[in-house]
Amino acid sequence: MGPESTAIVRARDVMKKGIVSIDGMATAREAAAKMRAAKVSYLLVNKRHPDDAWGIIAIQDFIKGLIIPDRSPAEVNVYEIMTKPIITVPADMDIRYVARLIYRAGIRRAPVEDGKELVGMISLSSLILDNELF
Repeated sequence: MGPESTAIVRARDVMKKGIVSIDGMATAREAAAKMRAAKVSYLLVNKRHPDDAWGIIAIQDFIKGLIIPDRSPAEVNVYEIMTKPIITVPADMDIRYVARLIYRAGIRRAPVEDGKELVGMISLSSLILDNELF
């Protein structure tokens, strides 16, 4: 994206629309089944109340929280191994700043928020691979 670009591309323009979520009390086994069914590598973990923060459970959490310590997925709840709180990006944020934020935070993806509602997901790889910006 060089100087010839004039239109601002926003997070909402390149995000994957919709989210797949799960309750924090679900088991890790249930989370893995939901991820397989939805063909995603992460699930957003629902807030318990309006003042709570969103969480996320991803493949890395299964590795770190289940496989390495040899714990049973049927006996571990999502809330025990999820990451919380998460970084979200505003739907109207310029993707140059989205990319910078995600990269600097050392994360793979971030939910896109419009007001107080999560409306999609954006990742560094999707910025390059899932659109024709480059």
